[in-house]
Amino acid sequence: MTERRRLAVIGAGPAGLTAALAAATRGVRVTLVDSAPQAGGQFYRQAAPGLGARRPQALHHQWRTWERLRDGLAAHVAAGRVTHLTDHHVWFVERQSGTAGDTATAQGSGSFAVHALLGPGQEEPVTVHADAVLIATGGYEKVLPFPGWTLPGVVTAGGAQAMLKGGLVLPGRTAVVAGTGPLLLPVAVGLASAGARVAALVESADPRNFARQARVLAAHPAKLAEGARYAAELARHRVRTQVRGTVVAAHGTGRLEAVTVAALDGDGRVRPGTERRIPCDTLAVGHGMLPHTDLAEALGCRLDGVGVAVDDEQRTDVPGVWAAGETTGIGGAVLASAEGRIAGLSIAARLDSRTAERSSYASAAKARAGLREFFAAVDKVCAPPAHWAEQVTDETVVCRCEEVPASAVREAVDELGAGDVRTVKLLTRAGMGWCQGRMCGPAVAGLARCPETPSRRPFARPVPLGVLAREPGEAS
Repeated sequence: MTERRRLAVIGAGPAGLTAALAAATRGVRVTLVDSAPQAGGQFYRQAAPGLGARRPQALHHQWRTWERLRDGLAAHVAAGRVTHLTDHHVWFVERQSGTAGDTATAQGSGSFAVHALLGPGQEEPVTVHADAVLIATGGYEKVLPFPGWTLPGVVTAGGAQAMLKGGLVLPGRTAVVAGTGPLLLPVAVGLASAGARVAALVESADPRNFARQARVLAAHPAKLAEGARYAAELARHRVRTQVRGTVVAAHGTGRLEAVTVAALDGDGRVRPGTERRIPCDTLAVGHGMLPHTDLAEALGCRLDGVGVAVDDEQRTDVPGVWAAGETTGIGGAVLASAEGRIAGLSIAARLDSRTAERSSYASAAKARAGLREFFAAVDKVCAPPAHWAEQVTDETVVCRCEEVPASAVREAVDELGAGDVRTVKLLTRAGMGWCQGRMCGPAVAGLARCPETPSRRPFARPVPLGVLAREPGEAS
C-alpha cells in the first residue's frame, strides 16, 4: 500500500482549518500545528472550556461557519486523517534534501522539518516531518506610538477583542476605541455588547474617500450590510463616533485615566483647537494589520509588498510550500477561507502528481479575486494619518523592549546620518528586543522617514540555546 503523503499546516485559523479539511478529505495525511490551545485563530478565538461560556456565539459572527469547521476538524481527527497539535510554537521550517519540484519525495524523514516548541514554557522541542507545508500564520497589528501609549489600560484593538473572546473579560469599564480600519467596528460593538461604556469611536479615515471606491464597494453588498449592522449596534448603544479624528495623547498616573482626541485636516494633520479630553480607563487602538511572514521569509519565499507572494494555487516560489490567509495579505476570514480551500485542493493534487482542476475551486477563486479587490480599496481609505509622527514627542518611548525614545531615533537620522531602518536599529537598539521589531518596526520606519523593509530572521521566535543543542522529539 502506498503511504499517504504528509502535509504540515501551520496555523489553525480560517485559512489553515479550511485547507486542512480540504486536503484531508482528498486523502492527504495532515498535521495541523498551532500555538493556541484550541483551533480557531484570532477570528474564531474560543474561551477556555473551564470558563463555562454559556453563549459563546454572542461574541462571534459567522458562527455557523465556525461550527462547520470545528465539527469537520473533529471528524477528521477521530478518523485519523488529521493530527491536531495545540500549544506548538513553530520557530523554523527546514528544507531537507530530497525536495525537488512540486511533488517532493516522501522517502526518508520527509522533505520538510517543522520545528516547534511545546507548551506554555516553550522549552521542549518537537519536529514534524512533511512532504509539503502550508503557512497560514495570520497577521499581527500595526502599532503606532503616541504620548502615553505605554500606560496600563492602553491595549491594541485586537488585544481587547482577544481578552473578550478568549478570557470573557472586559479590559475596562469605560473605553475609547480609536485608530483606523474595519477592525474597530466589531471591537467597539463587542465591548459595548459585553457591558462596557464605549465613550467614543474615533476613526481617522475620511468617509468621503469611500465614495471614490464606490464601484468596488458596491460589488460586495454583504460587506456593506455587515458594516450597516455594526453602525446600527453602535447607535443602539449610543456610541459617539468621530471620523477624521485621532488620539493625540493618553493621560494617567500609574494607569490610563483619560485620552485626548482631535480632528484631522485634509492633509492628515491635527487641527489646532479641536482637542477634547475623554475620561476612560481603557483605550483600544489599532492602525491596521500586517502579515506574519517570518517562516516564509526564512524559507526564502518571495514577498509581494508586505505579504507572501503566491500564484493562483496559493503556491509560493519555494517548491513544496504554499501560503494562505492573512500571511499573503490582510483581508478577513472569508478571504482567508477561500485561499485555504484553494491551497488544500492544490496540495492534494500536487502531492498526487496531478494539477488541481480549476473547476474544483472556481467559486473560491471568484471570491478571492473580489475580496482582494475589496480590501485593497479599504486599505486605500483606512491608511494611518499621513503626519502621525508629528504628534510623537521626543520623550515618547518607541521601542518598548529596549526603552528607546523617539528622540534617539530622530538623532540617529538627523545627526548621525542613518538612512535606513537597519542603521537606526544598530545606532539605537530599536528592534533588538524580545519582539525583534514586530511591534516597533512601523513606528521606527515612520519616525526615521525610511521605507519599511522586511528583515529576514533565521528564526520566527526566540529559541533557548538548550533547544538548539538537543535532539528534537518526533511529533509525526
